[in-house]
Amino acid sequence: MVYSTDDVPVAPGATLDDLRRQNLTQVLRLIHHEGPLSRADITRATGLNRSTVGGLVGELRDNGLLDEFDAARTRKVGRPSAQLGASDSSVVIAVNPEVDAIDVGVVAMGGRILRRIRYRNHHVPTVEEFVNIVGVIVEGLTGPDDARRLLGVAIAVPGLVRESDGTVLLAPHLGWRDEPVGALVEAATGFPVAAANDANCGVVAESIFGAARRSGVVVYLNGGASGIGSGITIDGHLLGGHSGHAGEFGHTLVNSQGERCHCGAIGCLETEVRRGRLVDALGVDDEPGPLGDVLAEAWRSGSGPVHDEMARQLGYIGTALRTIVNSLNPQTIVLGGFLAALLDAVGPDALTEAAGATLPGGLSDLEIVSTSLGEDILLIGAAEMLIQPLIEDPMRLRSLNTERSVR
Repeated sequence: MVYSTDDVPVAPGATLDDLRRQNLTQVLRLIHHEGPLSRADITRATGLNRSTVGGLVGELRDNGLLDEFDAARTRKVGRPSAQLGASDSSVVIAVNPEVDAIDVGVVAMGGRILRRIRYRNHHVPTVEEFVNIVGVIVEGLTGPDDARRLLGVAIAVPGLVRESDGTVLLAPHLGWRDEPVGALVEAATGFPVAAANDANCGVVAESIFGAARRSGVVVYLNGGASGIGSGITIDGHLLGGHSGHAGEFGHTLVNSQGERCHCGAIGCLETEVRRGRLVDALGVDDEPGPLGDVLAEAWRSGSGPVHDEMARQLGYIGTALRTIVNSLNPQTIVLGGFLAALLDAVGPDALTEAAGATLPGGLSDLEIVSTSLGEDILLIGAAEMLIQPLIEDPMRLRSLNTERSVR
């Protein structure tokens, strides 16, 4: 997965067609990230002249990538002018498998989820079961009589993924190892498939549409049913590392006397900080309503088993945050899943206090925030894997298979 907010550079020796394609990309990316916008907004932001912008907008609109509508829809203040927004005519079916459920969303440009389905698992699905479930859902969402083009299926996997071919190298909580998930889903649906680590999808979504927009160095930590995933963007670029596995802070050492992790190490963050431990402290079989409300009440009480478990987990989160701050000096740390519920309950000051002493300046202007995209974050980020190539070459839409579209 590659993401950048930078304008597309004009290469030496570029042809007029190259320049036109790059200008189309610049305009479409701007509207995808910032829309709806007026033509004047686009002219100011891109530095292109008005006639050029008009021609580019017309071409993108004629190819079904932009919609034009009355300014009243945007609720913007000032003199009304026609607004341009990303069209819903091209979509991605995004999928996030977890141990307890499979989430599916129909995602349009602009990070908009048009439809959402949650399939509850009766047990942890095998790869074969997952592929069959996704195949049935995609079949139910597609047909020849619908207007929207399906760009493909994008999968946010809680594990290590070889993005070049969608092979899941290891998803320990799902029990998947060296499974060609991308190829299997493509065979089952007949559509292109992309797959990536779920936390990498999450940090991309937050960097484009969420709480970390325009931040320099962003770290995302997601607490889910499969443990703690994490991802990093630097100036809008996803930091994947040599093999795409950078930023696995769930396996930071936080307790040398702790439990053995599935990775083989002792005392990893995700063995010591788990949603299940919080639920167990509540003394119930499952979460009693919104977890954040329950945790906030327990934290305010100042004592009791839930408060004590929260304090224990905060200490270990603080240890991990100190490592992150000293290593990357991030501008923004975004927490998702049950970690966001924990943050909302205790407040960011409690987390920075738990981090303790860092190198000078590391905490001075650090923002620790909950995801602003909520439960949609992984689906939105997964969809970017197939939306970004379209933005980079908007005219490729003409060559896409349009026989089956999305309901």
